[in-house]
Amino acid sequence: MQLIVPRLAALLPFVLAAALAAPAASAENMPAVVHKASVDVHSAPDFKAPTIATLKRDAAVSVAGQQGLWFRVDLPAGQSGFVRVNDVRMSSAGKAGSSSGVRALFTGKAGKGRVTETAGVRGLDESTLQSAGYDGAQVAALEAYRVTPEAAAAQARVDGWSATAVGFASEARPGVRGGSTQAEKRSTLSAARGLLSQIGGGLFGGHAAEAVDVADSAAGKSEDELSAEELALGPEIAGRILGAAPLVDDPDAQRRVNLIGRWMASQTTRPELPWTFGIIDSPEVNAFAAPGGYVLVTRGLYELLADDAEVAAVLGHEIGHVVQRDHYNVIRKQAMTETGGNIIAGHVDVGGNLAANMARDYVRRHGATVMLTRLDREAEFRADEASEVYLARSGLDPLALYPVLQKMAALGTQSPALAQLVSSHPALDDRLDRIDRRGLAGLRQPAQRD
Repeated sequence: MQLIVPRLAALLPFVLAAALAAPAASAENMPAVVHKASVDVHSAPDFKAPTIATLKRDAAVSVAGQQGLWFRVDLPAGQSGFVRVNDVRMSSAGKAGSSSGVRALFTGKAGKGRVTETAGVRGLDESTLQSAGYDGAQVAALEAYRVTPEAAAAQARVDGWSATAVGFASEARPGVRGGSTQAEKRSTLSAARGLLSQIGGGLFGGHAAEAVDVADSAAGKSEDELSAEELALGPEIAGRILGAAPLVDDPDAQRRVNLIGRWMASQTTRPELPWTFGIIDSPEVNAFAAPGGYVLVTRGLYELLADDAEVAAVLGHEIGHVVQRDHYNVIRKQAMTETGGNIIAGHVDVGGNLAANMARDYVRRHGATVMLTRLDREAEFRADEASEVYLARSGLDPLALYPVLQKMAALGTQSPALAQLVSSHPALDDRLDRIDRRGLAGLRQPAQRD
């Protein structure tokens, strides 16, 4: 089954001509309302094109197609024109089984195959990810698609993308490598405890020894230890997901997401991770970010994406979770809870043996269910913001995330394809609202600004 979308530059003339010459059937159109105080409808997807109508907030339109960051809309008066993807909000499909219009409208373009609610491998619910076995052959196949930063940069130059410096105050900045390990910290604390016993704890009010004991049990891990655990967990968790939903058999598509993803990841504070990307054979609309740089996108989501920029937007969100260690921090909290808060049980040898044992023990008990954990709302909003920043740093328009969320919202919260995403993320309208409030003016390169 071939999923690859040929490079946008090669297909653009044909896609544009088809979009302009062959309007979609009205049955496939999606109802929408104007989302801004006033919106100009242009005769072509270009701000310089003539304005054919000006609409006020809440005016009804019908979305008939997408062209990059523009929606083609049909107006009640019978006219057809173009508005930006953030000028309108598509209405939710509302109920299960009613999302066929969204899929018919936004899939099947540029050689992509269509997606159905029932096609493909079984769904990825919590029980599936708990029980799925580790598939080493699939992990090896996934890792074989990795590309070097140099290869990704070369492809970016071909695509006309150039790296740009963009600040991101909330971005995690890993600690200095080579810091004191837990063993070294505890050795120092043990010496302090011995000294206190010699000089008499009473000199310090009787509480100093207790304080040392608490500090001993809570000795934090060094950056090397944290990284060792992440790198061990990544393939173990990815292997369980692949045991439930294998890679899509499309080498071109797999290489495509690795080239785009690796270029995006190179613009983060953690470019040194062994970033690995893949498309898995599940009809659901979702994506997963395992610790250590393993990112998996479902076929159901991939086939809704219009172009490379939207692929980058999805990967950017998941890259943000890895950079911030969002799921890894959930794992650490689970481990602390299971050991009664005694972090000594989580000691990690930087050489990797104990880290690997910890990772295998974790997935033995939990499988890959951490991938369906509902993260803090702010973590999800921050990952959206990270996607926008990484798009801008990579030479792409940060608005590319907006149509992705629009299309997912239009599928409807009761769509089986969105069941896991809806349960583990903030409402899609809330995410769109947050983007609107943040604004994108400071992220766009001069040539991309409206």
